[in-house]
Amino acid sequence: MLETSPRRYRRAAVSLAAAGALVLTAVVAAPASGFTDSAEGTDVCDSFLGAGDNFAEYCITEEAVNDSAATYAIPGVDEISSSPNIELIANIPKFGGFASEAAYNSDLAFQGNYVIAGNYQGFSVFDVSTPSSPQVVSQVVCPGSQGDPSIFGDLLFLAVDAPRSDDSCSSASGSAAQETSWEGVRIFDISDKANPQYIKSVRTDCGSHTLTLAPDKAGTDVYVYVQSYGPSNGAFYCKPPHDKISIIKVPLDNPTSAAVVATPVLFPGTTGNTSTSGCHDITTYPELDLAAGACMGDGVLMDISDRENPVIISQVRDTNFAFWHSATFNNAGTKVIFTDELGGGSGAICTSSYRTNQGANAIYDIVGSGADRELVFKSYYKIPRLNTTLENCVAHNGSLIPAMGRDIMVQAWYQGGISVIDFTDSANPVEIAYWERGPLSDTRRILGGAWSTYYHNGYIYSNDIQKGFDVLKLDDPRTNNARAVAFDELNVQTQPSYPACTTVITNRVNGGLDVKSGVTCLDGASVNGATKVAPGAGLLIFNSNLNGSITATDAAVVSIVESKVNGSVNAPGATVRDTKVNGSVKI
Repeated sequence: MLETSPRRYRRAAVSLAAAGALVLTAVVAAPASGFTDSAEGTDVCDSFLGAGDNFAEYCITEEAVNDSAATYAIPGVDEISSSPNIELIANIPKFGGFASEAAYNSDLAFQGNYVIAGNYQGFSVFDVSTPSSPQVVSQVVCPGSQGDPSIFGDLLFLAVDAPRSDDSCSSASGSAAQETSWEGVRIFDISDKANPQYIKSVRTDCGSHTLTLAPDKAGTDVYVYVQSYGPSNGAFYCKPPHDKISIIKVPLDNPTSAAVVATPVLFPGTTGNTSTSGCHDITTYPELDLAAGACMGDGVLMDISDRENPVIISQVRDTNFAFWHSATFNNAGTKVIFTDELGGGSGAICTSSYRTNQGANAIYDIVGSGADRELVFKSYYKIPRLNTTLENCVAHNGSLIPAMGRDIMVQAWYQGGISVIDFTDSANPVEIAYWERGPLSDTRRILGGAWSTYYHNGYIYSNDIQKGFDVLKLDDPRTNNARAVAFDELNVQTQPSYPACTTVITNRVNGGLDVKSGVTCLDGASVNGATKVAPGAGLLIFNSNLNGSITATDAAVVSIVESKVNGSVNAPGATVRDTKVNGSVKI
């Protein structure tokens, strides 16, 4: 019998807890869009004004575009180019109140078989029970960029970073100079996905460009970290200095009492017009009490053990980074990928005019322990393909793929498409798959492409600014085993852990298997004999054959996916999916 007993094991949670019940206090209205399509002949940078992001501020003018390098041979308009291991299996074009060119699709959040897709005009709910045929469940028109969503149980939090005349879904565009204007966070009850209810709003200084959840350890409250920037002396609620974030506390037994409880200053001494006048995005890793902040001119690592008082423990700058945009931990919490949104998302940064370390990812190792941890730079990564000067392209939002024994990420690059990278060796990241559409137009620049691209329970979901909601399937031996892991709920910026393989078996094992500690992962393996999992240990089985019984009592995790078991399974709490079991099953 093969025994597996590594020296260390950190127990990992596979799903997040659900929130409590809600009391409804408001109903969603559905006004028409206030945006207008950009027209040919309009200055491209002017057309981005009012978009709510930094598109216009960092826009590269048509004159500069025309002076850049000649266009390279890439897919034509609406043509698709990809590696052979990834394919598009479904697309739902923008529709209803989001059909306008200026109604930009934004971020994604997941719960079970549902996907919440944000838009500058509100959000849509899709049922992806059959990923190749997603169904529209509902659409809520409630204008206010960017419309980034996060889910916790029955609660949906939606970011609004544009002054509105009031907090209602029927509001009009407002002025930041007016005391009566509103921007911040909207809270919805989504217990009925077909009929979401607007129940609460919370105003925050400078609005909410993005937001990130940080559940407390007691399970009674969820905190919302609100990131915003761009202070102005003329703004009523957004005056410099703005070197802080806002923290909203949401009691789960009374979410309508949600309120700002802290506004910690992360960068004391700044003037409000420096590169650290706020953060663009923060990713929390609640299980490790860590957060990584992409704060305009800085990348930071924070201790969030006190949810209301995050403390910076490491801070880095990079002269090659123009705008620190987002952050992703690896599962072990020993690495962070930061992204640089050079050009503000509207620039054509994937041309020969820009270096491979501009508008790219920067990969950092986290070294040391406790308050002495530091971010140590290891490498850059940028997609290796060139785009035309009519395509906005730069590093944007992505997520981990929970592959066994590897650090792999899928990522959106706007019109640069989708890239899958293996950064297990943080000094030498490698692209293992890509998928992209050709430009939206061969005559004018249109803001478009993949805004957020995330992996969830076996498939890749991407929200394209113009083309709509995409579902893709990645078929690669390095990532297929990720289907052994499933999340009940996923907000990518609130990073969950998944079982970390301490032993990976890919060959034949005779005499059975005895898992005494750690997590043993089987990928394409064959086990002849009984398999036993000790209390506290874990077992992930994917695409494998087991000729013998499986017994697990008080195991940390047992997951059997796309496999065959010739024997009984006695593993309370186990997940058995798409598996043939020739014997009794007790789970």
